[in-house]
Amino acid sequence: MQPVIRRLDLREYEAVWRDMQTFTLDRGKETADEIWIVEHPPVYTLGLNGKREHLLNIDNIPVVETDRGGQVTYHGPGQLVVYLLLDIERLKIGVRAIVTMLEQAMVDSLSQYGIQAIAKPEAPGVYVDSKKIGSVGLRVKRGCCYHGLSLNNNMDLRPFNHINTCGYSELEVTQLSDMNVNIQTYELAVPVVHHILQAIKQ
Repeated sequence: MQPVIRRLDLREYEAVWRDMQTFTLDRGKETADEIWIVEHPPVYTLGLNGKREHLLNIDNIPVVETDRGGQVTYHGPGQLVVYLLLDIERLKIGVRAIVTMLEQAMVDSLSQYGIQAIAKPEAPGVYVDSKKIGSVGLRVKRGCCYHGLSLNNNMDLRPFNHINTCGYSELEVTQLSDMNVNIQTYELAVPVVHHILQAIKQ
């Protein structure tokens, strides 16, 4: 069964998060999986392991304590966010395999634009020249996952300076536009979602 793909455009983080929770709790064994493509207004999110001491100087940007894995990160316009709402029991895929799949989808997509990126087993996410360009965070309930990935395309990166991104004080971030790749965020979603779908089918 092919996942349903939904393009949500620009939506508040907390509203989409609550919708993901509701979808996951309400779904049955025959419910089709879904992939949501979205951008968020400026927001910091703290994962289940997130420590508020990593919020340094956040000004008036809201903070949401969410239920994904991982530490603190930033979302804003110009960043591609792809959420996977999958029945991983039905797909017979483990959480680590989903994380690897999301990382590889970003690596493969970036390579199409001439950007060489890598994933780091010791620090989940995707990196270009030691700078983080993509993040991954998941939550599993009742054999199903939600949350997903974020990939920096063409955004204001300055809010990352006001946090210890992913809990690392020296971690720098980058984006496609800094490497002279100038595309719309919905265009970037096309190869990323394609690679995810290909991986799910295997």
